[in-house]
Amino acid sequence: MAYGVKIAKGKAYKGAALKRRHIRVRKRISGTEERPRLVVTRSNRGITAQVIDDLAGHTLASASTLDSSIRGGEGDKSAKAKQVGQLVAERAKAKGVETVVFDRGGNQYAGRIAALADAAREAGLKF
Repeated sequence: MAYGVKIAKGKAYKGAALKRRHIRVRKRISGTEERPRLVVTRSNRGITAQVIDDLAGHTLASASTLDSSIRGGEGDKSAKAKQVGQLVAERAKAKGVETVVFDRGGNQYAGRIAALADAAREAGLKF
């Protein structure tokens, strides 16, 4: 199945490039019951992580910078991403999830995305 994204100009080019990368990554990655998908969604202000079983279509665990335990905390955006990674790993382990497939959502594996992944690994999730 072919997915197309219109080639944009100007400011819209970044969004179109992100969408193309995300489609390219999702062609190869799918979450199962044994190994669900850890999805990272990044915005300018916050970051969200979800553990999803694609076959059943269910979210098993999620965490965000909007959670009450993280929202008023100190630190920059990378520090908050680390907290989100630890929190989603704890919630996933409580549901019995040990290993996941990492879906960076078309973002570069650097900065906040890498901080979240490293914190989730330290908390016990295996990629």
